[in-house]
Amino acid sequence: MSVGAAYVRLAAALGALAAGAVAVVTIALLLHRTPGPVPSASAAPAAPPASSTPAAPTASGSLPNAIATPTSPGFPAPPAGAVVFSREDGADAVGLAVLPRDGGLMLRASVVGQSGSGVRGLAVRFRVEGAGSSKTATGAACGAGCYEARVAWHGRPERVLVRIGARSLAFEMPDVWPPRAAERLVARAAQVWRKLHTLVSHERLASDPQHGVTTVWRFAAPDRLSYNIVGGPSAVVIGNRRWDLVPGSRWQASPQEPLRMPVPLWTGVSDARVLGTERVRGHAAWRISFFDPQLPAWFTVLIDRATFRTLDVRMVATAHFMHDVYGSFDRPLAIVPPLSTGGKR
Repeated sequence: MSVGAAYVRLAAALGALAAGAVAVVTIALLLHRTPGPVPSASAAPAAPPASSTPAAPTASGSLPNAIATPTSPGFPAPPAGAVVFSREDGADAVGLAVLPRDGGLMLRASVVGQSGSGVRGLAVRFRVEGAGSSKTATGAACGAGCYEARVAWHGRPERVLVRIGARSLAFEMPDVWPPRAAERLVARAAQVWRKLHTLVSHERLASDPQHGVTTVWRFAAPDRLSYNIVGGPSAVVIGNRRWDLVPGSRWQASPQEPLRMPVPLWTGVSDARVLGTERVRGHAAWRISFFDPQLPAWFTVLIDRATFRTLDVRMVATAHFMHDVYGSFDRPLAIVPPLSTGGKR
């Protein structure tokens, strides 16, 4: 699996928001380089100015410069060994790393703008709460978009608040401190994902609070998928062929690099920790957070404790705030070519 290919999905998805080439949205969900469909000037969700959002990938699958890569200078990745959290803050991605150190806590906030680089010059303060007490500290700059502080703390922190200017973001801490490592749980969940025969995902993807798309994805092993963007385009991919339909136009067929289906959204896992357990649609699940240094992106996932199926994924990355809800595991699902390539929708 190509690491660079993972960025194509992010670039394609945001390209849908920004450029009207919405049919290319996440077709590379598959983490493979894939050509997009023919761009269309038909209606698409309104978008931020082009200067603040990455463009869609080229037909060859090349990566726009605006998407951060593992080697991008200025990306404020969390420190190794930390417990990681993430939130959307307007158009910015905010990560929080909490690391037990020297009888206290090291706190690091990562603030990433839509260009993929860290946001400099912010006033950042931390507040740790727990057991009826609290302590505050001012974040010192530790690089582009990196703000760090240390507080003396004993016992389990219950909540950490990150104040960025006039805004305050609250992060609930794990029930057990320090939390259990979860790399093996995530690895097993990825194995289960790859062995599925069919899968359906309902996805909400946004570049900021005002601009987003909702998509229904259907996957069938070994190389089939379809998607339908609410109020937007649809596509069917089968082996080395694909068909795209933009509202008001006709189905268009084109070649397609075969894709391996289904596959997880992440490409790498660092600092995976169990944040807690909860019930999800009647299933007991682990809530796990980790950082993917290859995308780069922060993830919070819900994994069924009995089946190791991934029930829910939230991703925070450069101008990409995504929430996927998964279901219909291994249920009968037919993904077939469109009945007609001549009709309009």
